[in-house]
Amino acid sequence: MSNTPIILKKTTIATSRLFRIESLDIEFSNGEQRNYERLARGNPGGGAVLVVPLLDDDTVLLIREYSAGVHRYELGLPKGKTDAGESFFEAANRELKEEVGYGANNLHHLASFSIAPSYLEHMTEIIIARDLYPEKLDGDEPEELEVVPWQLSNINGLLATGECTEARSIAALFMAVEHLKKL
Repeated sequence: MSNTPIILKKTTIATSRLFRIESLDIEFSNGEQRNYERLARGNPGGGAVLVVPLLDDDTVLLIREYSAGVHRYELGLPKGKTDAGESFFEAANRELKEEVGYGANNLHHLASFSIAPSYLEHMTEIIIARDLYPEKLDGDEPEELEVVPWQLSNINGLLATGECTEARSIAALFMAVEHLKKL
């Protein structure tokens, strides 16, 4: 399985304001051919960031925002797309300022996550933000986001509330705890 399959044909079969669905005709190294569909990257920057903003080594700043996919408010980490020409560190600091009202003097790339690699081309860069300072930028949110400080030592309590269900946020929080243990 060392040879990556060859994309014989790529066709956009549907688009929306946010999404593009591609049909891929694939040939495997053994000659087998299959058709796959995937949700392709929709923005020119091609990526997204999820930020773990730390006030101190045990306090993370979460946001409560409306999530249309599950039609309720969720607690999670600030996140957003990487704009064209923007590094993921620049995107992380911008999203942090827009959603939480802080910038960061210290940004660390923790990991890259896929959500559902069989169906989504999308990748998210997980960034730890430390040495925060107050700075607010206008964002694209339809309402002011509630910023909720939470103790990293009580992630299980956060999960028990049922208000934080996004797998990327949960994984990033646990990974941040492990990362901080090594410092």
